[in-house]
Amino acid sequence: MSSRSGRDVDWRSSYARRLGWSDFLVVAWAVFGAQLLWFGVDSVKVTGTEEITAFTVNYTIFSVALILLWTIALGVGATREYRIVGAGADEYKRVANVSLQVFGLVAIVGFAFQLQFSRGYLLVALPAGVLILLLERWLWRQWLGSVRLLGEYSARCVVVGGTRAVQEIVGTLGRQSAAGYHVLAVCISGAGRTLDLDRRIRVASVDQLKTVMAEVGADTVIMVGGHDLSAREIRELSWSLIPGEQHLVMVPNLIDVAGPRIHTRPVAGLPLVHVETPRYEGAGRFTKRAFDLLGAFVAVILLSPVLLFAALAVKLGSRGPLLFRQERIGLRGETFHMLKFRSMVVDAEARLPELLQERRDAGNEVLFKLKDDPRVTRVGRFMRRYSIDELPQLFNVLGGSMSLVGPRPPLEREVDLYDEAARRRLLVRPGLTGLWQVSGRSTLSWEDSIRLDLYYVENWSLMGDVVLLWRTVKAVFARDGAY
Repeated sequence: MSSRSGRDVDWRSSYARRLGWSDFLVVAWAVFGAQLLWFGVDSVKVTGTEEITAFTVNYTIFSVALILLWTIALGVGATREYRIVGAGADEYKRVANVSLQVFGLVAIVGFAFQLQFSRGYLLVALPAGVLILLLERWLWRQWLGSVRLLGEYSARCVVVGGTRAVQEIVGTLGRQSAAGYHVLAVCISGAGRTLDLDRRIRVASVDQLKTVMAEVGADTVIMVGGHDLSAREIRELSWSLIPGEQHLVMVPNLIDVAGPRIHTRPVAGLPLVHVETPRYEGAGRFTKRAFDLLGAFVAVILLSPVLLFAALAVKLGSRGPLLFRQERIGLRGETFHMLKFRSMVVDAEARLPELLQERRDAGNEVLFKLKDDPRVTRVGRFMRRYSIDELPQLFNVLGGSMSLVGPRPPLEREVDLYDEAARRRLLVRPGLTGLWQVSGRSTLSWEDSIRLDLYYVENWSLMGDVVLLWRTVKAVFARDGAY
């Protein structure tokens, strides 16, 4: 293996060390900050006057112990594991879970040994520490994402498989550089097939895999469909990899399935993967509806000044009604009237057939969009940039025709073009925001839009909704794909 690969393997331990020191500083700040806030400056003085026999805790010693325990637990709990850093919610979940477990352990030990310490002190340290830890990890992710765009701090990969599968996985990993998989070469099965890849990616046959890995300095092999390798050959390949430095990643043919639906069960030496079918009834639907009602109600109250000013701007900015009501297709194909602040001239719908003949510079083959739509008013252009025109849909959410998070509500003419897969979008309520809105909106192709919506439909979770709402706030201010 080349020296380059050896240096690249070090990024995993180097990044983990950086996170470790950063976590330590954050935890120390949170714990000592909570102590100073709750007890004052005098609490950090070790006077030695407390009676140890009465199990009275000296808070400075207790804080130091808590800091060490918390920092070590974050390491033992695999929150710095290279497989989860940079992308996805697993890193954040592990940080929060480990932190809760640490404080749960402290509470149990305190109760068991009747240690006398202030619960208020812990109630300040826990949320402060978790919030700052999550912010710290997010900041590290921004840095990691920027260097991964250059191919650094990433797994150096060789993709093995059939032509079509290789083409798809290389394209997906190329678009998701933050995931940390930098493709250097591909090994395809069969002959006489061409690939549309970056010229810097080496193309070879499957029987040249080991040679190619050594030449490009790869540390990861990604196996996709159509590789024509037997189970025995894959096992022998895994044996040939250097433990701890080289890794084997298997990509199943079933894609767009989230982790909670996947369970691995070994049977007779076979790693059987169980995939739960998505459910759309029962407690999950009740929980989602309750979350929608509470979230929409709070949002209406907090955003009421914005709603008021937007309404005044629309009425004073151009002739016509305040709200634009448009028939959309919702849950199970039922129609409803979606509300928006009017952002176009009054005869916008009448002028649509004429614009459909023009060359589109946004949207896709189903969703019609123009970057410079002549029907949009001056006030409407500003509202669209920041998605203010969408805010009346909060009342659709309260009324039950929409959800806070879900697939984009389609028009009837769009539904008429749906295939069987696309119709699965109608199994849940359409959303005010969703994966489509936070992943590029009008810049996405129709295939990508459907794929994202179907992923949401099949893998819904309450925590996923919370994450998407947070990403929506970021997308609104970034204004990407908003026309």
